[in-house]
Amino acid sequence: MKASSDDLDTGALGRWLQGRIDGLTLPVRAERFSDGQSNPTFLVTDAAGRRYVLRKKPPGELLPSAHAVDREYRVMKALEASDVPVARMLCYCDDAAVIGTPFFMMAFVAGRIFWDPALPELDPVARRAVYADMNRVVSALHRIDPAAVGLGDYGRSAGFFERQLKRWTTQYRASETEPIEAMDRLIEWLPPHVPATEETRIFHGDLRIDNMIFHPTEPRILAVLDWELSTLGHPLADFAYHALPWRLTADQFRGMADKNIPALGIPSEEAYLRSYCAATGRDVDRTEYEFCIAYGMFRLAAILQGILKRSIDGTASSATAEATGRRARVIAEVAWAQVCARGAA
Repeated sequence: MKASSDDLDTGALGRWLQGRIDGLTLPVRAERFSDGQSNPTFLVTDAAGRRYVLRKKPPGELLPSAHAVDREYRVMKALEASDVPVARMLCYCDDAAVIGTPFFMMAFVAGRIFWDPALPELDPVARRAVYADMNRVVSALHRIDPAAVGLGDYGRSAGFFERQLKRWTTQYRASETEPIEAMDRLIEWLPPHVPATEETRIFHGDLRIDNMIFHPTEPRILAVLDWELSTLGHPLADFAYHALPWRLTADQFRGMADKNIPALGIPSEEAYLRSYCAATGRDVDRTEYEFCIAYGMFRLAAILQGILKRSIDGTASSATAEATGRRARVIAEVAWAQVCARGAA
C-alpha cells in the first residue's frame, strides 16, 4: 500500500541523486509506503517512469542503535552476490541536510508480498512451495560465512544472547508506557537460561514472510527486505523468530496457530525445523530451541513496545502503529505462558 507524501523534499532529493544513479532523470516524485512500522520507505519515480525505493531514518529523537539504515545498506550490498536474494543497492547518503535524515536508495523489485502466513490467496500446493522456498533462503543465509562476504566485523562473535538481552531490556525500559508483568518475568528468567553453545552467522532479525518479495507468479523469493535489525548472531534464534507464526494466532500477531495447518498444505513446525536442520547441517537441542522461541517472543514484545512509544510520541511510520504496539503485552504473556507450560519457570 502507498499513500501520497508531502514530507519528503523531492527537489533536494533529485538534485542529490542526479549523477549518482545511472539513467535517473529529473524531476522525481515520491509516494510513501503506508505499511511498515519503523524506517519510512518511499517509492521514488523519475521523469521517465523508472522506479526506485528510498528508505530513511525517521525524524525525531530515536532509541539508541535503532533505525540503522547504514547497516541495512551495508548488509544488503554484501549479500548481492550470495544465494540470498536482496534488492540491488544504489547509493547511501549520510548527510541529514539533504532530506532531513540519512537514507539509501535501492532498486525496485516487482513481485508479491504475503501478509498472512496462512496464505489464504493460494492453494495447498502453492503454499507448500512458498514455505519450501522460504526454508531454502533462510538456510542459505545461515550457511554464509560472514567474513567471506566482508561482514566479519558486522557484529561480535561471542556473547550474543547476553548482549541482545541487555539491549532489548534497555530498549523496552526506555519505551515502557505501562507495567507488563510478563515482560518483567521474562527479563528475570531469560539471562540465567542462556544456552551454552556459541554460533555466529548473519542474523537478519525479522524474517517474517511479509519481509520477503516473491516472484509475481512463481513460489520464489526475489528479495529479502528490512535488514534494520541485522547483526552477527546465533542462527537458531533467527530461525526461531521466523517460526513464531506456528506459535501465535492471527489475532495475537500475524500467526497461524489457530489454523488447521496440515489442511492448508503448510508443513508443521517440526517438519519445517527438520528441513532447516538438514539444509544447514545441524542438530537441535529442544531446550535450546524453546529458549530461542521465548527469546524471540520477548524481543518481539520489546519491538512492539517501541512502536507504541513512537505512536504516543507522534513519530511512528504507520497509521496502525498504536494498535500494533499494544500487542506487546499479548506477546509477552504468550511467551511467559509457554515457558511455564514447559515447566521451565
